Amino acid sequence: MQDRVALVTGGLRGLGRAMSLGLARAGCRVAAIGHIEGDVADMAEAADALQIGALVWPLVADLREPQECDRVVDETRERFGRIDILVNNAGLTFTYIDPERYRREALQRFWQVSDDIVDNVIATNYLAADRLGRRVAPAMVAEGWGRIVNVTTKLDTMNRLGTHPYGASKAALEMATEVWAKEAEGTGLTINIVNPGAGANTPGMADEMRAASREGRAARLVEPDDMVPPLLYVVSREADRINGYRFDANAWDASLPPADAARHAGRPAGFVLHPVEPADRI
Repeated sequence: MQDRVALVTGGLRGLGRAMSLGLARAGCRVAAIGHIEGDVADMAEAADALQIGALVWPLVADLREPQECDRVVDETRERFGRIDILVNNAGLTFTYIDPERYRREALQRFWQVSDDIVDNVIATNYLAADRLGRRVAPAMVAEGWGRIVNVTTKLDTMNRLGTHPYGASKAALEMATEVWAKEAEGTGLTINIVNPGAGANTPGMADEMRAASREGRAARLVEPDDMVPPLLYVVSREADRINGYRFDANAWDASLPPADAARHAGRPAGFVLHPVEPADRI
């Protein structure tokens, strides 16, 4: 990772903060993008405490806007010279869609969700990732090496009741990953997914998982730092041939050599196609 440059969206808190700091500790220079001004000082303080402050550049941007996507790419290149790694982590979850009711049975139906919620979720979770991918990929292909890492979600979360449009946005990014990877094959650019694989120990999700535990349901939380080992593997030269896969952090065994852990935790990105039902069953 020495001298690589990474751009991490949603990089100032939660999973993104852990991944930004993990990349910097491995030697990357990191543009950590967030949307809350107050998170900049917190990130700088955390990086300084780890003695990697010179490698981490916190930056505030509203990635829902195309011109902001242009700006963060241009400013990162101006500061660091290039972008080798893009981590599309920024996302609005179902806690944003319905913060008061998302843990209860009386969840919002899709027709009860307002236009602005749908627009913001799709713009943040999918369109920003798509725009940034299209802006950084040409230089990576020209260089003959690059990494795009998308953060989607569990497949059974995408169709969870009450999570529209969160699930739809993550399903779009999942399928885009599969298509991008096929189109990038042989160029030196790889596109993969790194996910928690379960509820992550971030504020909103932690509240949900505690509620699940009280109701007697499984409540295993993935720590944000658990995302770092699979991320460091997929952006390494060791993973040059790994393209179009998803890796869940909760299945990653950090006691194994990274390639072995990847074999255990990896599966192709996209969706498993079920056998077509006979006509008389449809």
